[in-house]
Amino acid sequence: MSHRSPGLPPLFISFSCSNHEQRRYRFPAEVRSPPPTPRQCPSDGIDLGDAAMTLPGRKAPAGAGGIRRWLSTIVVSVVALVLTLVVISLSAGSSLPRTALQDYLPVRVNGLGKLSSPEHTDGNRSGAAIGVPSGEVLQSGQGPLVEQKAQGGSMNSSEPSKPTATIDSKLSDPVATGDTASTPHEDSSNGFQKDEQGTCDLYHGQWVLDSAGPLYTNNSCPVITQMQNCQGNGRPDKDYENWRWKPEQCTLPRFDARKFLELMRGKTLAFVGDSVARNQMESLLCLLWQVDVPQNRGNRRIHKWLFKSTRTTIARVWSSWLVHRSTEAVGIAPKGLDKVFLDIPDEAFMEFLPRFDVVVLSSGHWFAKRSAFVLNGNVVGGQLWWPRQAGKMQINNVDAFGVSVETCLTAVATNPNFTGLAIVRSYSPDHYEGGAWNTGGSCTGKVKPLDEVVRNGFTDTMYERQVTGFKKAVKNVGKHGSRLKLMDITEPFAFRADGHPGPYRSPDPNKKTQRGPDGKPPPQDCLHWCMPGPVDTWNEMLLEIIRSEFERDRS
Repeated sequence: MSHRSPGLPPLFISFSCSNHEQRRYRFPAEVRSPPPTPRQCPSDGIDLGDAAMTLPGRKAPAGAGGIRRWLSTIVVSVVALVLTLVVISLSAGSSLPRTALQDYLPVRVNGLGKLSSPEHTDGNRSGAAIGVPSGEVLQSGQGPLVEQKAQGGSMNSSEPSKPTATIDSKLSDPVATGDTASTPHEDSSNGFQKDEQGTCDLYHGQWVLDSAGPLYTNNSCPVITQMQNCQGNGRPDKDYENWRWKPEQCTLPRFDARKFLELMRGKTLAFVGDSVARNQMESLLCLLWQVDVPQNRGNRRIHKWLFKSTRTTIARVWSSWLVHRSTEAVGIAPKGLDKVFLDIPDEAFMEFLPRFDVVVLSSGHWFAKRSAFVLNGNVVGGQLWWPRQAGKMQINNVDAFGVSVETCLTAVATNPNFTGLAIVRSYSPDHYEGGAWNTGGSCTGKVKPLDEVVRNGFTDTMYERQVTGFKKAVKNVGKHGSRLKLMDITEPFAFRADGHPGPYRSPDPNKKTQRGPDGKPPPQDCLHWCMPGPVDTWNEMLLEIIRSEFERDRS
């Protein structure tokens, strides 16, 4: 912000050196502070304090009266100079009062759980179970839904949330515009606004409507999987693209592709997981594609994209469970059935781990797939499979998930050849209403974030087991625990029922998008995320985590 002092004329300071060299300096009133003034002549060292100061256009008159007028002029000039310096000092040193951060941002909050735009469709109130789409990711075992006020933070948070607000499209985004000027409570080194304690919880906040829109479109990115290309598949609404996540105590910057590439110069970032991990990787590629077109350097075992401008590599390795999987017979589990070895990390990505500087790990949804769970060489449980004669299972799919998280993260953090950063993206919520993916579950008609999160017992339990497994791994690895970070997206994205493809899974012009005469909804995907869409926020969070950790390592 420019500070000016109106109504004050510019001052001039002039003095003569013994060599008759005349020096004159002008102090404009509109500058923040006077320019540096030399105290001596270059030749004879006359102190500037001995020089005469005059107002513009005035000369020192001769005679006693003239001397008095001359001295009066000097006094007036000194007083004017002092006043000018005082005003400039006050202007330059002033600060805005410490009020709420939102007072400094183009954000209007309209109250708890209320939108500043027309009312949106309510969340699920049917109390039905939830599921996962057919064809890629499976999920089952959901508990009953219990309606609860939205909590824009951790799953056990008891603080009220403000899920939605608006960003005035007529005002510039203090972060997104690239303006490097600091704003109150802002760390000008990274454009990341922080609270008074200098920290920021990225995962407590609200969704704000920003009409500036996404950073790419389905037409400007060629790597979007067709099922997530919602606009290309005919989805008629677009507001789901325009919501940004606003943490309570700071501002999450828009994704800066050039900053990301520079931060990851000469480095490799890898995504390891299932099709939701692929969803996030493609989002990152689309964001980066707008400033640099990468080269495809991948193969069947590892997908790789090289951005030559900074020699940055984005990679992806498929790993459904993050632990070892086999279809060979084990004990009572027959050949052909997926066996998930809960105490052995998945070699499919572990062999590549030393090449990665940052790895983003995610899993969970495949633990609802038909499978058997193996621990210490013994079959201890199963999902959608268990022989009656085997008696009671020792472990179910939810507990198996927690064990697998601990196993995988412990192996990653203690790998002697891995010195990078491992980020765990928490469980991605789905939004099937009225049933599971294969029993009539639907997210049709959701066009804005929910006012209230409809609790899903299965999602809540999976999240809890994942966080517990993460904490156990941190404890297991001791000094290596600093390599592990949790990107806690579960609760913020529980609001985003509007961000899924729903029935817009293909470009087929004859596809069904509405309920039939019998009231049954068409097949749809309420697990993966439209692109562009909410999933892009994951990579804004990812950038901030990487930046923060790299800066900490340098310091």
